Amino acid sequence: MFAPEVPTVSATDVPDDAYLLDVREDDEWAAGHAPGAHHLPMQDVPARMGEVPMDDDVYVICRSGGRSAQVTAYLLGNGFDQVRNVDGGMRAWAAADRPLEAAAGESPRII
Repeated sequence: MFAPEVPTVSATDVPDDAYLLDVREDDEWAAGHAPGAHHLPMQDVPARMGEVPMDDDVYVICRSGGRSAQVTAYLLGNGFDQVRNVDGGMRAWAAADRPLEAAAGESPRII
């Protein structure tokens, strides 16, 4: 069975004040993430999806868009209807010169 089509948005079209859900692993997050993003590793989503707002637009992001597409499909299948996958993930985010931050004292990078 193939995953359903998920709504996508380009990194340049994510509003600055958006609820950005970063589903990458801890080391990826620490290396570089969008300021204000919410970190929830993909494997934790089923147990912690109550932390994700159901009544706001949610933009899901990972490194390149694959994991976030899976999480977007999962959330859509569980009653979230305002969820979009960020096409190209953090690689596209960085390429679009969107802001990045990392652990204290580190230069942000996408791994």
